[in-house]
Amino acid sequence: MQSKNVLSADNQQERPRLNQWYITGFVDGEGSFHIALYKDENMKTKLKVIPEFHISQNACSIQVLERIQKYFKCGNIKENHRQRKTDNTYVFVVRNRQDLLEKIIPFFERYKLQTSKAKDFEYFSSIVKMMNEGKHQTKSGIKEIISLAYQMNAKGKRRKTKQTDLIKIAESSETIRKTPNSPPEADKKTGKI
Repeated sequence: MQSKNVLSADNQQERPRLNQWYITGFVDGEGSFHIALYKDENMKTKLKVIPEFHISQNACSIQVLERIQKYFKCGNIKENHRQRKTDNTYVFVVRNRQDLLEKIIPFFERYKLQTSKAKDFEYFSSIVKMMNEGKHQTKSGIKEIISLAYQMNAKGKRRKTKQTDLIKIAESSETIRKTPNSPPEADKKTGKI
């Protein structure tokens, strides 16, 4: 017996594939592109950069997240804000850089966002591509990434850490401290000390 509920489990085989423009419109309304920046002493720049693509939805509409995840063939769906008892939302998250580079970014380059998220996507895409080139591991690269990240999502108004504090961490990462008895550096042209 066929279910009359279009979103029921009985009807999953009958559902048409999601239209790309539907996904774009859905992300314009419910999605976000985010660059998380964390202090990490193990990184060359003392900062860890985590690019994240999110789509949130109430639990009663989790099926649309599942369909989008199936479309992209990547990411995870998890409870959003697990610590909040009253939050009944789920989030589809893609953090894997290769998935972002090969699936998410090309999709939104082709099916362009129409809201202010289009600019956030441009910054996000630039940062992920810079990371792929290893620029997040250099002082100048991490500073540029911080600058771009703080242009996203209402210019970083909801961020807990000030942009200047992150720049200070990045600048302190390559500070060379010489001791009085350390050997002099070699001449770059001749190689002689």
